[in-house]
Amino acid sequence: MNSHVKQLTFAGMIVTLGIIFGDIGTSPLYVFQTLLVEGGKVNPALVLGSISCIFWTLTLQTTFKYIVITLQADNKGEGGIFSLYALVRRYGKWLAIPAIIGAGTLLADGIITPPISVTSAIEGLNLVPAFSTVIVPGNNLILIIVISIILLLFFFQQFGTKVVGSAFGPVMLLWFIMLGVLGTIQITHFPSIFKALNPYYGAHLLMDHPKGFWLLGAVFLCTTGAEALYSDLGHCGRRNIQVSWIFVKTTLILNYLGQGAWVLSQAPGKNFTGVNPFFEIVPHFFLLPAIALATLATIIASQALISGSFTLISEAVSMNFWPRITIKYPSNIRGQIYIPSINWILCIGCILVSLYFRTSSAMTAAYGFSITIAMLSTTILMYYFMRYVKHWPVWLVTIILCLFVTVEFSFFVANAVKILKRLFFVGFEVGLIFTMYTWFKARKINNRFLHFTDIKEKLPLLNALSNDTTINKYATHLIYLTKANNGKQIEEKIIYSIMSRRPKRADTYWFVHIERTDEPYTMEYSVDQIEPGKVIRVEFRLGFRIQPRVNVLFRKVVEDMVERGEIDISSNYPSLKQYNMAADFRFVIMEKFLSYNNVFNVSESFILNSYFAIKKLAQSEAKAFGLDTSETRIEKIPLVVKPVNNIHIKRVDPVTHKAVEGMGKKVFA
Repeated sequence: MNSHVKQLTFAGMIVTLGIIFGDIGTSPLYVFQTLLVEGGKVNPALVLGSISCIFWTLTLQTTFKYIVITLQADNKGEGGIFSLYALVRRYGKWLAIPAIIGAGTLLADGIITPPISVTSAIEGLNLVPAFSTVIVPGNNLILIIVISIILLLFFFQQFGTKVVGSAFGPVMLLWFIMLGVLGTIQITHFPSIFKALNPYYGAHLLMDHPKGFWLLGAVFLCTTGAEALYSDLGHCGRRNIQVSWIFVKTTLILNYLGQGAWVLSQAPGKNFTGVNPFFEIVPHFFLLPAIALATLATIIASQALISGSFTLISEAVSMNFWPRITIKYPSNIRGQIYIPSINWILCIGCILVSLYFRTSSAMTAAYGFSITIAMLSTTILMYYFMRYVKHWPVWLVTIILCLFVTVEFSFFVANAVKILKRLFFVGFEVGLIFTMYTWFKARKINNRFLHFTDIKEKLPLLNALSNDTTINKYATHLIYLTKANNGKQIEEKIIYSIMSRRPKRADTYWFVHIERTDEPYTMEYSVDQIEPGKVIRVEFRLGFRIQPRVNVLFRKVVEDMVERGEIDISSNYPSLKQYNMAADFRFVIMEKFLSYNNVFNVSESFILNSYFAIKKLAQSEAKAFGLDTSETRIEKIPLVVKPVNNIHIKRVDPVTHKAVEGMGKKVFA
């Protein structure tokens, strides 16, 4: 996204409407309807209390926590739970756990938001007289329409959103204007509905209604898009989000008030089963345009969530929380990526959700639990940000923390009763969190067994090997990827790879190290000629949102060094040198496998076996680093964590020839 979009401009705010507020902006389609269904008998206490709870949830949770507080936790302009984790991870190793849980539950949200939003919009066609008999919530025709839209949405991800993305903002602007106008029309008929903004009615509902506290599970649906709002901070900038939220919140509240005014203006005792107040407040002549606009808004909301899922997984790969997978760049817009595997997993998940629940009301009954966990995870990380990064006073941080935890834990408990209705999602969530935790934990175990040596001590050995003409040359330029953060060290396994078995003679040895920065888009490198022309270390400093395409980056470094006259990459073979042919380069990638020579406890065995099982499904190291297979050699090395060392074997004297003959005679006797 261009930098000017991050400045406070009218154009920037229009873009923000399309990217940031799609999820939370489409919630009026189903939130108030769900409250009426779960509240049972519809009366003024239920209506006023529900709107009061919605207003104060949007005020405390969305406005105060996310718009005012959490948006301050921007990592060089970028947001999201991994950006937040990158800011605070130095203050506690265990903070990886809430980051993993938060990311996993946020990703799980990606398989229910598209179907619930699109289904809610399509079900509105039931109010059109011409369609009332064929468009019935839950019937096959609605399912076919919803699944078709979902398939098209995920199919077009591979082409990027450059063409249609420019239309997202204007469409959402029209959507929010429509929300506000429709609500205002109803409010003029029942202006006393404004008293619902008094927190008394919300408190009265929660304490006196038979289902009271448990209605918070439905109320929470109005703020489910708040976490995604923070994740997309980098696309629009804090000021654009904060200012445009004033407009968005105003239209949302007007629409909820309008829905409440319409309900209260109906005859007492009216049955609201199957009634969606959102579409009831739309004038009949405007119903089809409203449904069309609602469908577009839900598609845009789904698109924002899908893009956010791609970004989240990309960051997880960069920060070693997720296996390396294929990541593509469908356009030249910064930050726009496409991950085929995640795209189709989400697509299949969305289709299965549609087939399993069939109606939007059934989906809302299972929606919300994941997001409460994601929000609690963000709160934990935000405590460390406020206390140790911002250095806010303890008393202030404690008050803010208690407020957030009280509100979010209440929503968590109210949504926990949905667990039986959402067993469909539990496996998906557990799978995501398990994969992240396993990958993170196993990488930690792997790193425990990395042993380094001083590279200068090995220079005589490397020079001797390079000059030994009795050994066939393995490559002119030999490149290894190293994990040594200290520029004066190198892994022992790399020295072993060069010297042992078949020695790898080369004219120049390159050691390439990639340092991940806590900033999102850093792209820097440095060169240290440890032994000029013989041993060279290249240090790349890449932001956590930059893909490590080593082949491209290394080629750029070599070209730069040639232009500066620091190296000569002409071939040293006389027959090729006379024609100024370039020398050959070869990468060596070292991949580990779990050795049989290990004795583990149960937990380590489970983690490591799971890690290597997942690794088989992941992208290869060569592909992940963008290395051409023709120039790359893969070496398999065993990972020995706890070698078997308690073997007791007894040595005996060999049996003599005469003794064997004697034994033979006895046998044949």
